[in-house]
Amino acid sequence: MQLTLFTSAFCGPCMATRAVLAEAARLVPQAAVVEKDVVRYEADAEAHGIRSTPTVIITDATGAEVFRAEGVPTLNQVLVAAARAV
Repeated sequence: MQLTLFTSAFCGPCMATRAVLAEAARLVPQAAVVEKDVVRYEADAEAHGIRSTPTVIITDATGAEVFRAEGVPTLNQVLVAAARAV
């Protein structure tokens, strides 16, 4: 399972989202956190329909999206989505 965080420079809420995802990864060791800056990974951001940062997308082992959050998700939201992705 992958937790992808789309970020941008000067994104204050991105810092809070990083903390949530770090805690989720600590609690769910099989979760891999990947961070992608929307400028550096512009094509990937466009392909995923990213409209704002932070945006978190959680995918299962097959790459299917099981959760998307624009803004800072709660730890509970991420953990529930991670359970669906396992």
